Amino acid sequence: MEPWRTSIMDMDERNIWIRGYDIGSLMRKQTFAGMVFLLHQGRLPSEGESRLLDAIFVATADHGPSSPSAATARLACSGNRKGLSSAVAAGVLAIGDEHAGAGEACMEIIAAGLQRVKTASISIEAAAAQAVDEAQAKKQRLPGLGHRMHSTDPRKDVLFGMAREYGVAGDGVTFMLALEKAAAQKIKPLPMNVDGVLAAVLHDLGFSPAFGKMAFIIGRVGGLTAEIAEELAREKAMRIRIPVAYDGPPPREIP
Repeated sequence: MEPWRTSIMDMDERNIWIRGYDIGSLMRKQTFAGMVFLLHQGRLPSEGESRLLDAIFVATADHGPSSPSAATARLACSGNRKGLSSAVAAGVLAIGDEHAGAGEACMEIIAAGLQRVKTASISIEAAAAQAVDEAQAKKQRLPGLGHRMHSTDPRKDVLFGMAREYGVAGDGVTFMLALEKAAAQKIKPLPMNVDGVLAAVLHDLGFSPAFGKMAFIIGRVGGLTAEIAEELAREKAMRIRIPVAYDGPPPREIP
């Protein structure tokens, strides 16, 4: 069997290296966010880059037990109280395009819009307006915009402010702000949600679109473990009973 190839980690009997860096040195000098940055980008982050990625993980850690990922994790834990890994996995599996996974699609829209800026020699504002027009024509939702709870997502100004403070804010942030403005003019006010915010910042940090979903998963796993721990500590097994209203055929005989 041919050996698996990797450029991420190497080791011998006494050492572990991540992207060429000794694990002991990384443990002493890097944060968890800095380690994730190194794993994915192959280089050590600046202080600002590390702090921004850490803030994204903090921002996505938890949004209450009623969020689909947390509710699913609690439901799995309620039925299988010894299956901690299965409960965490159930919560992660609830993350998708409709819940928390819009960051990936949003990063793809940002990349396509900025590519259009270059190829068509148009402004970022014009490219954002075209993206809104295309979504309307296809009757598709714009990922990264709109929130079922917040009229203004409190995480937006913090993350964008930090991106500007550390000199990271670039065309990704500019495009998402233009997209939010164009949507408000052409459709209705749709506040940017955390998926749109992290997509903009992650684009400017140099991550690929797929990391838009991965970053949310990394951050949310921390929150899921807390939701599961609380379910175990405070609630009885099988306590979650979902109301069900039957609307099928009445009892009948087999011919």
